[in-house]
Amino acid sequence: MRKFVLLTALLLVACQARQPQKPRIVWIEVGANFEQYAQSKENIAIDCRRLADAGFTHLAVEVRPTSGNVLFRSSVAPALTEVARWKDGTLRYVPRTADFDYLQAFIDAGHAAGLKILAGVNMMVGGFRCQAGERGMLYDRPELRDWAAVDLHKDGKLVNHLDDGSTTGGRFLDPAHPDVQEFLLTMLGELAAYDGLDGIIMDRCRYDDYALDAGYTEAARLQFGHFLGREPERWPVFTEPGQIFLDKDPDGLEVQWLTFRCRTIHDFVARCAQKVHSVREDLPLGVYVGAWFSEYYRSGVNWTSPSYPLAQEEETYRWATPEYQATGFANLVDFMLLGTYCSADHIHGETEKTIEGFARLGRRRLCGDVPFYAGPDLGNEPGFRDGDKGNLIPEILRVLDTESDGAFFFDLCYVRAFNYWDAFRQSVK
Repeated sequence: MRKFVLLTALLLVACQARQPQKPRIVWIEVGANFEQYAQSKENIAIDCRRLADAGFTHLAVEVRPTSGNVLFRSSVAPALTEVARWKDGTLRYVPRTADFDYLQAFIDAGHAAGLKILAGVNMMVGGFRCQAGERGMLYDRPELRDWAAVDLHKDGKLVNHLDDGSTTGGRFLDPAHPDVQEFLLTMLGELAAYDGLDGIIMDRCRYDDYALDAGYTEAARLQFGHFLGREPERWPVFTEPGQIFLDKDPDGLEVQWLTFRCRTIHDFVARCAQKVHSVREDLPLGVYVGAWFSEYYRSGVNWTSPSYPLAQEEETYRWATPEYQATGFANLVDFMLLGTYCSADHIHGETEKTIEGFARLGRRRLCGDVPFYAGPDLGNEPGFRDGDKGNLIPEILRVLDTESDGAFFFDLCYVRAFNYWDAFRQSVK
């Protein structure tokens, strides 16, 4: 009951004269919007007013990107002072020279415009690697090396993320490491104490990337043995390096390993909720997940309701045991964002890979445990990348208003770059 009281307070917001029937949330990714907002309170205020006028009710302001450095006050997480951006055809790190509180600026400007501000936090990450160099907490503090993820590579070797020169992007943390969890819980507690904040969204609260080769740290080996009640018969558990999808039913030990990873995330989410609500009982805690649940076993996450009969309802999960089903964490959070990311010509349908199908399946999988807000990526999927899709926005909103509890869009940079302001404004009820 507490959950729905909290969400009532979260969702009854925004411009009274032009308020849509359901929430509309837009994500503000740090890097893609860095030049626009990192140095300018004025730009933040201008766009908050524009977003409210266009019918948005909530801004999900990312304040911890994959580097692990932050744009809010923290005693444990380092401040973000630069972000990798393309400049004149070259990827380089762009400094932030402004010293104002980035999150507080959004809270102040958003509230003045009639918006609610949610803090988006990337969780299981702590560094960023690209051709311009390596940045972030894991690189700056060598003593944290055992906090980093360890993956099974195609050559059969276990490789620490800090030693992986074959990939770029975020460097993941080990969800099974107790010190990693304690650090993240302390950081969440600091964020929850922010005056005026309207909610927190956890992103990347999962294992490294979308593969079956993630999680093979020493901490995980010890905890997996405790989970089994014995030493695992083999380590690593999956013996085909580089395996991305299950191409056959997993054997008994593999099912246990998949269950262990989901149990680790489930229990951590429970601790996050307890931490946030111990600081502010009325502060909603949410999580972002990809709506493509049929593939999500790769991420070590079961975001469904624990009452959802996985083995019965999902062919992909025909191997799922009652123990695996019980790792569903939908009942632990106060709201959920579902990324219904697919091609621009896949709005309608009954299956995954369509916006409508993703949302319908999401409702079925969540079993009413939690309100959810679904929506597309407006810039990275086929058909969306070049813009000129403002004509689709009214129909996308109609579908989302019908099939979910509200609409979620990634990212504000595309609304601005493709000038979708009028398309959203015209859809305000």
